[in-house]
Amino acid sequence: MTDNSSSAPGGPVRAGRTTLIEAPDDFDAVNELYRERRWGDGLPVVPPTVERVERMLRHTLRAREEIVATVAPGFGAATVERIAINAVLAGCPPGCLPLLIAATEAITASQFNLQGIQATTNPAAVWLIVNGPIARRLALNSGINCLGQGAWANATLGRALRLILQNVGGALPGEMDRATQGQPGKYSFCCAENEAENPWEPLHVERGFPPQASTVTVVGASGTLNMNTHAKDAGDLLRVIADSMAHAPSNDYWIGGEPWIVLSPEHAQILKRDGLSKAEVKRRLWEDSKMAACRMAAKDFMRTQNARRAELGEIGPETLLPISTRSEEIGIIVAGGPGTHSVYVPSFGNTRSVTREAACVA
Repeated sequence: MTDNSSSAPGGPVRAGRTTLIEAPDDFDAVNELYRERRWGDGLPVVPPTVERVERMLRHTLRAREEIVATVAPGFGAATVERIAINAVLAGCPPGCLPLLIAATEAITASQFNLQGIQATTNPAAVWLIVNGPIARRLALNSGINCLGQGAWANATLGRALRLILQNVGGALPGEMDRATQGQPGKYSFCCAENEAENPWEPLHVERGFPPQASTVTVVGASGTLNMNTHAKDAGDLLRVIADSMAHAPSNDYWIGGEPWIVLSPEHAQILKRDGLSKAEVKRRLWEDSKMAACRMAAKDFMRTQNARRAELGEIGPETLLPISTRSEEIGIIVAGGPGTHSVYVPSFGNTRSVTREAACVA
């Protein structure tokens, strides 16, 4: 690919066209080529032929050479065309392209701290949360097994962003990607919010977008924890969720992070029935999840004293550490199907989620 870029005064930055290569027609042979060049993620890829890429590009009005962002840690230029190529590689339905462009813009916002997420030893993955009409149009799963397998758009959209992080951002495992173990969410981590069963405002409306907007939110996630509880009143439910959040070897506590809760519709309805707004749920969880600093390992206690002194003052063994700097920094969505399960998603810690609107072609 060429490194040349140019722009009209005041216009978008543009880069040269990507380079075409001759590749074998045989599916096994072309996949062997991609494995040799480390352009894939270990799973079979869809060859990004000219025809497939052109079909993908029909779903945006932006110029193919326009640079959407530069992607850390290698700071490669994510042009519209390169995003489309990785979408094809992942097997995305063409209508996913506007979401991928918006997600690429979101991950490169300074508050997301992509440099840290890409190069960390932590098992950090980028989780995509989709809201609005595009989720229904693409049949993104927001219900049963929404974080699992089986939905074409969920699986391929999350996978495509991972390929952008690797192929454009240069975060190859064992090189600039230094994750000690990693996690399965680094293959694909994507769901839609279950807006139909959400008793409060959905995430994108909470963040100032109109209900009819289509958005994608990127979250720096460290994993998932199942919370299976048959609690039937709000106080009992919030107590056990808060207890699940408080664990000693947690980035969120030593930095002051942005943890997330995926509430099942059943649990959300219990909280709403008992008169709690989403903001009140966050406030209660923030208070109830405070953890005594003495639970940390000695080295981690010292790190926390240094990292949070400006925020909390002098920190002693009995200081109660809040999981985030403010209750508003706890993220909540409603997703999933029937059942008594919600999910705790601890964050990378030194990251804040970003929401961007997808510019969909009518």
